[in-house]
Amino acid sequence: MAIKGADIIKIGETLVKEYGDKWTEKPEQEQLAFFREYGLKIELKKLKKDLEQFRVKFDHWFSETSLYKENKIEPTIDILRDKGYIYEQDGATWFRSTEFGDDKDRVLVKQDNSYTYLSPDIAYHKNKLARGFDKLINIWGGADHHGYIPRMRAAIQALGYDADTLEVEIIQMVNLFENGEKVKMSKRTGKAVTLRELMEEVGIDAMRYFFVMRSADSHLDFDMDLAKSESNDNPVYYVQYAHARICTMLKQAKEKGIEYSPSNGQLLQSDKAEELLKKLGGEFTQVVADAAVNRTPHRMTQYIFELAAHLHSFYNAEKVINEEDMEATKLVLP
Repeated sequence: MAIKGADIIKIGETLVKEYGDKWTEKPEQEQLAFFREYGLKIELKKLKKDLEQFRVKFDHWFSETSLYKENKIEPTIDILRDKGYIYEQDGATWFRSTEFGDDKDRVLVKQDNSYTYLSPDIAYHKNKLARGFDKLINIWGGADHHGYIPRMRAAIQALGYDADTLEVEIIQMVNLFENGEKVKMSKRTGKAVTLRELMEEVGIDAMRYFFVMRSADSHLDFDMDLAKSESNDNPVYYVQYAHARICTMLKQAKEKGIEYSPSNGQLLQSDKAEELLKKLGGEFTQVVADAAVNRTPHRMTQYIFELAAHLHSFYNAEKVINEEDMEATKLVLP
């Protein structure tokens, strides 16, 4: 069978350079086990590198395979069995999830003795709780996962924890658009567009802003052309331009011997200035608190955009640095 994936081919070439024909005479199962582990390490290293560049850091990486290798699944099912939440029927092992509000009981071990997806998931959550975490927040992709929440919450309760120990955030898919058309495949590989490709195409700042400017449960149409444009229609450019204006004002003021001081605020008397100060001082702390407590980071991007709009409005309406009357200079922005 010919495998044409660019990543697979590259891994194969690396294998040949490193091991030559050492693995050609090995039993097929041994080959597959080694190649799977070898390829996984390479791909995982790439993922970690891309995420690090994207400025996203995971404190701990967990492998589902370890649940099988370390025999964590069967003991977890035994705990549920000891509590009376497991029964055998039609050659399968069932979890009485209906006792905790699920719409039907769920199979954990199929007739062929293989586990369903739910079994390792329960074992993983049991493992994480055993490591001392008192709040589990799962981020799942796609609305089709909504039905999985009740059975997972049932498992948490059956293990002896409160239902609200588990919180699930359902995020929606991101659609990429370029030249007004939906981008279905990568121009480079003919497959799904990767995080790295998008970073290289539109830039990290634009990606981070666009991804977080809507609530996680809302669909996002990511306009790649807009993200790259240098116009006020691009929210990233609009916000960054506000920051650039602030830096320019401070630089020009310093060149004229004016140092920033919060006391300069008393000279501000216009409506635009008052609106800006109200937005800056009156809302900032609450917005940050709300975004953190409710896990709604899009509140921050909305606030930043609105703040930038007030700054631009103020800048266009006021003579910030008044060379004719330095005492009246309205330099108030840090």
